[in-house]
Amino acid sequence: MPFPKTRLASALLSSMLLLGVLNSSVMAAPSAPTAETPSSTQTLPLNDLRTFAEVLERIKTAYVEPIDDKTLFENAIKGMLSNLDPHSSYLEPDAFRDLQESTSGEFGGLGIEVGLEDGILQVIAPIDDSPASAAGLEAQDLIIKIDDQPTKGLSLMESVEKMRGKPGTSIRLTIVREGRKPFDVTLKRAVIKNRSVKSQLLENDYGFLRISQFQVNTGDEVEKALARLKKENKGQPLKGLILDLRNNPGGVLQAAVEVTDHFLSSGLIVYTKGRLANAELRFSANAKNASEGVPLVVLINGGSASASEIVAGALQDHKRGIVMGTDSFGKGSVQTVLPLNNDRALKLTTALYYTPKGRSIQAQGIVPDILVERAKLSQEDSTMGIKEADLVGHLGNGNGGPDKRSNANKDKKPRLQDEDYQINQAVNLLKGLNVLKAK
Repeated sequence: MPFPKTRLASALLSSMLLLGVLNSSVMAAPSAPTAETPSSTQTLPLNDLRTFAEVLERIKTAYVEPIDDKTLFENAIKGMLSNLDPHSSYLEPDAFRDLQESTSGEFGGLGIEVGLEDGILQVIAPIDDSPASAAGLEAQDLIIKIDDQPTKGLSLMESVEKMRGKPGTSIRLTIVREGRKPFDVTLKRAVIKNRSVKSQLLENDYGFLRISQFQVNTGDEVEKALARLKKENKGQPLKGLILDLRNNPGGVLQAAVEVTDHFLSSGLIVYTKGRLANAELRFSANAKNASEGVPLVVLINGGSASASEIVAGALQDHKRGIVMGTDSFGKGSVQTVLPLNNDRALKLTTALYYTPKGRSIQAQGIVPDILVERAKLSQEDSTMGIKEADLVGHLGNGNGGPDKRSNANKDKKPRLQDEDYQINQAVNLLKGLNVLKAK
């Protein structure tokens, strides 16, 4: 059957209008064409547009069920983005709204950052104090089913959409984890109120600072936490600080820069390279240093991605801190959210970022200075141990020091470093550095 010219012209016009909408939306974001940017006067690929229009028409007339233009056009947009890279996507109103909420600190769902690994849904990191974290999900877990439906073949957005739902409703995930048979986990959806920064004094002079995600206010929260730790340490500067970026999936680039700036007094933090002029960015540290030069250990693992890798990479390059743990995730690309009409947006990869020494983290990650795998700590039972001070008639200390009996520490409260092996090793390293410094 010959292709009707009027319908072809109509479809072709629609295609051009669609391209015009996308173009104007991209240009609405502050950008300047470079030599590599196609000129707006470049000839349109008419043959390709004709093919597109013909496919559109054939689907409308021959597909087994009626399908409207809006659905076809939105599917075409999703198709254009799905073959670029795993982090570029077309955001429909709900997805766009969820993205905005996640960077502001409160949103609904399971509290889990996911990506695609060879077409299979993979956990990048669970968010602290979320249903996913409480259920014990871990970085690099593979989600092979959602409510008994296989995830193989689903796009990332389709999988995320299936995991969304009203707070209080349940969902069952089938998980594959290295070294274990597949198992099911049932989670209850909740409103995620993610406080991105937590801190505590582990013991006198040694602090712990945990960043679970980089949100718009994370830089300010870190500055307040550092001041709070000093106050808790009786106003004295800390002798060591652990910055925990494990299972931190990233977030806002500017927040990562602000956090790094609290630990550096000068120098480059990160720079980006892209095709557009506004993708070429450089961020440097200011003289003000909220951390006051405290000795630093940075903890990372396979769930540390994107913005957390920027922080770890910059501090490692400047030799500002010792990076400890396991290799990070390796997401070294920058996504720009470009709003479109009708409350939609494009999340588009526009640049790669580089550490101060020019290292690209993309698909490689940050390699720690000291490799420390995750492990369980078990305390030796010392209740039956006997010391000299326990013996009847023992001699006193010649210098007048007090006796130290075997039960002296039986009422000691459990501490974070007594339960987490990587934190334990970080504390020991900081103490060792201070011992050498004092000699």
